[in-house]
Amino acid sequence: MPVTVRVRRVGHRGPPLDLPRYESAGAAGLDLRADEPFTLAPGERRVVPTGLALELPPGHEGQVRPRSGLAARHGVGMVNAPGTIDADYRGEVGVILVNHGQAPVAFARGDRIAQLVIAPVVRAELELVDALSDSDRGAGGFGSTGQ
Repeated sequence: MPVTVRVRRVGHRGPPLDLPRYESAGAAGLDLRADEPFTLAPGERRVVPTGLALELPPGHEGQVRPRSGLAARHGVGMVNAPGTIDADYRGEVGVILVNHGQAPVAFARGDRIAQLVIAPVVRAELELVDALSDSDRGAGGFGSTGQ
């Protein structure tokens, strides 16, 4: 069932860009676009403005995720993937991109740079205990379940 996300244009860096949209009927994410042109040098990271501020419904978050095509073609990803937009945040959405590739990558204003997935949030109540229940995995950490 769709939820309503209120969107406000901010930044005013040029003519209004298209609002994020699902690019296919089965897409999970709305495409976010760069609101300014930039070039990302190898090893460089940058917060890229989107020109949008959101009002997410209570009990939801925005997950900003990398675009697989940028990673596959250019080695460009996100430093913090996924990034989280809390329901009470009202500032401009920025995407922290990093170039893991060998060459600079140029972006034009309006290029798709990330995906936005709207998801429900479950808030936890923490209970401090003296011991945790046993499990098959136990305290096995990184790589403990095989390759």
